[in-house]
Amino acid sequence: MPGSSQWLPAHWWRRPSLAGMLGLLLLAGLPVMASAAAPGEARMLKDREAALQAMTPEQRNRFGQALAAWNALPRGVREERRARFQAWLQLAPGDRARLRALAAEVETYPPERRQALRQQFDALDDVQRHGWRLGPVLGAQYAQLHPLLAYVPEAQRQPLLARLRGMDAQQRGELALLAQRTPPQDRQALRSELLATPAAAISNWLAHRLGQ
Repeated sequence: MPGSSQWLPAHWWRRPSLAGMLGLLLLAGLPVMASAAAPGEARMLKDREAALQAMTPEQRNRFGQALAAWNALPRGVREERRARFQAWLQLAPGDRARLRALAAEVETYPPERRQALRQQFDALDDVQRHGWRLGPVLGAQYAQLHPLLAYVPEAQRQPLLARLRGMDAQQRGELALLAQRTPPQDRQALRSELLATPAAAISNWLAHRLGQ
C-alpha cells in the first residue's frame, strides 16, 4: 500500500466525485427497493404484525404478490438486497434525509442521464460500491479507509464506524494515510489503539503516530 502523502492529493476528501454521486444514488434507492422488492424484510420490523392486520384485502393481495415475487428471486439477489436494506437501517437519520433529497432530485433527471449514472456506478469495483453502503460521510473516503476497515472483528465493527463518523474529514484523511503506512499484521493493534484514544485526543494521537 502507499506509504507517503504523494499518494493522497491535498484535500482529496473535500473533492466532489462522480463515484460519490453514484454511491449516494444507490443508497437513496434503498428504502423503495426494500419495501417494494423485499417484503420479507417488512415482517422483521417491530410492528409487522399490526401492519399486516391493518391492511385492506386489496393491500394484503398486493403484499402477497410482492412476497411471491421476492421468494422467486435467486438466493444471491435476495441476500444482496437484504444486505443493502440492513445498511440503510444502520445509517444516521441525517444521512437518510440527505439521500432521500438526492433521490427526489435524481427523479427530475432525464432517463438517459439516470441510466448513464447507474452504468458508471456499476463500473466501480466491489470495494467502492460496498463502501457507499456506509453512507455519504464514510462512503466518500471508504477506498482510502479500506485497509483499516477490512477484516474487522465483529465486536469492533460498530464502535469503529461510530468513531470514524465522529471524526472530521481531515482526521479521517490522516487516519487513512496512517492505515496505509501500517503493515497488515499491525492494523488490528492500530484499530484497538484508535478506539482506546479519547475523542478529544484524536488529533494529537494522529499527529504523533504520523510523525513516528
